[in-house]
Amino acid sequence: MPYRRGPTLPALNPQCLEHFNTAPAPQARRTLLTCLRSPHWAGRLAAHRPYPDLPALLAAADEATYDLDEHDLARALAAEPPPALPEGAYTAASTALHAAYAAYADKFGHPFVLCLDDVPPGEVLDRLLAAVRSRLTNDPVEERTVAAEELRRLARGRLTHALQGRDQPRRARMRPAPRRARPASAPADPSVHV
Repeated sequence: MPYRRGPTLPALNPQCLEHFNTAPAPQARRTLLTCLRSPHWAGRLAAHRPYPDLPALLAAADEATYDLDEHDLARALAAEPPPALPEGAYTAASTALHAAYAAYADKFGHPFVLCLDDVPPGEVLDRLLAAVRSRLTNDPVEERTVAAEELRRLARGRLTHALQGRDQPRRARMRPAPRRARPASAPADPSVHV
């Protein structure tokens, strides 16, 4: 069987990594907080600069995400907006998705998170509906693990895009889902300005 290469990383703008590596720590943390709203995660990655290349930075980001404690993970999940709805989604589909998001937030105490970076725009709605319905059957411990993995994937994609000289992944014709009120147990962090 011939050797198959794994996925390759997108081209990196070297000036962006150099700027990230040499930026003052508060500026680096602000950039990192746009990728994952965890001050602990952002502080850890900023403190370990410089990174020689994107794979090293992404490996450090993954490790820092895996090391989030329950409080840090809960804080990052609470700050995450629900996945965006495709433009032109049928009213019935949008209604069903909003109801599923609400049921999910009521059951697990944080917004539904799902990384859709590699999903073609025409499949987003189906993927969202299937994922949220499937994950509603999880128990809270199992779902915390799944949500943490999705959060890790989201942070990784956002960090990659930020270091390519773009702020966020390209998402054609998408509109944000309405935000639910933040649970009383997860107050907003006024120090996070994104």
